[in-house]
Amino acid sequence: MSQANVDSAEIAKFNALAERWWDPNSEFRPLHEINPLRLNYIDERLSLPGKKVIDIGCGGGLLSEGMARRGAEVTGIDLGEAPLAVARLHAEQSGVEVEYRQISAEDIAAERAGQYDAVTCLEMLEHVPDPSSVIRACFTLVKPGGQVFFSTINRNPKAFLFAIVGAEYVLRLLPRGTHEYAKLIRPSELAGWARDAGLEVRDTTGMTYNPLTQVYKLNRDVSVNYLMHAVRHA
Repeated sequence: MSQANVDSAEIAKFNALAERWWDPNSEFRPLHEINPLRLNYIDERLSLPGKKVIDIGCGGGLLSEGMARRGAEVTGIDLGEAPLAVARLHAEQSGVEVEYRQISAEDIAAERAGQYDAVTCLEMLEHVPDPSSVIRACFTLVKPGGQVFFSTINRNPKAFLFAIVGAEYVLRLLPRGTHEYAKLIRPSELAGWARDAGLEVRDTTGMTYNPLTQVYKLNRDVSVNYLMHAVRHA
């Protein structure tokens, strides 16, 4: 397994939390709350039933299992052993079929080039040393005409205030140290890497959180969290 584009500290961080991944009241509560929004965003653009999808950085399998429940044939990959064990167990207990593998995006791209209708890579790019390498792997994995979905956090003072200070230290929605400001990614950077890889960006949509109502919603405000949809031309 190639370890070139891996941050071992990031893997260890999520390994330590793995057993709580499917607890909606745990540190992963925000993922549980945004998962329906993410699923709908993908499903509206892809139509999941019958599609072959690979979920890169799948963690404990929230998105992977959600896409499988909507009728997709899903492969979930991650480099964290503990989250994958949790994902496999939960899928087995839930009667949902998902293929999980402990492998990097770059390595599976070398194995399965052009085999997927869609690639999802959500809340993952800000945790690797070289996001552009993962994006190139996404391009390689998706079929010509296929679709790629990213989500991450913007890098600006507002994002620092809301996603790090607010979410991790004030509201305690996430464990302290979940995100490092220097690793956050501006939409222009993500779009540039996508274009360099050969993808065409079709949409960028923001995701905001209201701490008073405790509700997440999708809108045009990309100043903190955002999703990006791209396609690989035939």
